[in-house]
Amino acid sequence: MDLDVVGSNPTTHPIEIEPFQVGDIFPLKIQYRLDIMEIDLSNLHMLIQETIKKPLEESLKKLNTLRPISKTLLLQLKERFEVEMTYNSNAIEGNTLTLKETYWVIQQGITVKGKSLKDHLEAKNHKEALDFLYETIEHERNFTFSEHLVKELHALIIQDIDKNIAGRYRNVDVFIAGTEHVPPSAIDVPFKMRELIDWAKKNYKKMYIVEFAAMFHHKFVHIHPFQDGNGRTARLLMNIFLMQYGFPIAVIQKTDRQKYYRVLEMADNGNYKPLVLFVAQAVLRSLNIYLDVLTPSKDKENFITLAVATKFCSYSQAYLGKLAKEGKLEAIKIKRNWMTTKEAVERYVKERKV
Repeated sequence: MDLDVVGSNPTTHPIEIEPFQVGDIFPLKIQYRLDIMEIDLSNLHMLIQETIKKPLEESLKKLNTLRPISKTLLLQLKERFEVEMTYNSNAIEGNTLTLKETYWVIQQGITVKGKSLKDHLEAKNHKEALDFLYETIEHERNFTFSEHLVKELHALIIQDIDKNIAGRYRNVDVFIAGTEHVPPSAIDVPFKMRELIDWAKKNYKKMYIVEFAAMFHHKFVHIHPFQDGNGRTARLLMNIFLMQYGFPIAVIQKTDRQKYYRVLEMADNGNYKPLVLFVAQAVLRSLNIYLDVLTPSKDKENFITLAVATKFCSYSQAYLGKLAKEGKLEAIKIKRNWMTTKEAVERYVKERKV
């Protein structure tokens, strides 16, 4: 069965999450907990704005009507997103391969002159990890989300870079440059990761999936369980939850790296809304790419620049950009430019008049 993504008929919250009992590996007298695990979940519906949740669900509904996707188109989309995801996720961490070079390495097996062996291996490893992710979701729809899965994914990402740390929690304390956050001591990492799995088990069905995936991503990088490869692992883990729900894979783009770091830092201080919006916009971008490829021409909403969009409303280009950044206007970022549709602008204007 081909992964129709991918996911064929998405189901809501099908993942089982491995339970955690403190006494399994630690004495019961250990009572301390990580602060970020204690967030009040009573008002989590406020984390994601309706102005972004609504187009997410409407776009997913449209995508579901176009399923099952033909094998040819599915393969094209999968390869496109494998290259995009691999390029951007590695580039965020300093890999110097361009988008085209990443395609050559992972799809054509070409060695790029002037680029390091490490850059090549990171691309190949990430592609293998992505293939593992797709296969896991396709063949094990009710798979158990566990520490074993986390370590297996990390091992694939790091395997040819440093076998000594692949799939193993760090045994040294680390510091993250450019941030005030100091990850927990190495001795605490196994407990913190069990605690994270426990948090996920308790809250997976309580939250909208984009909120949950974004928060899980932050909590994982907050712990920083591995010596290297935490960001790449976190972005793949986040996508396991999103893809199980039926969304296409969400790509955090290299061009948004500074904003990405900013919203993660804001989450360090307990403000998750910017991170949730950031992830939601990435999901919406992927949905729109899928719909653009799959929707018949006569039914498409064609993307336009914000400069063109000003013709269909009384707002300036700068104000439309502000609305897009805040998630109030349906828009996606292509390279460094916000794009929307005439229909999206008209919907926004109409809703403002109500």
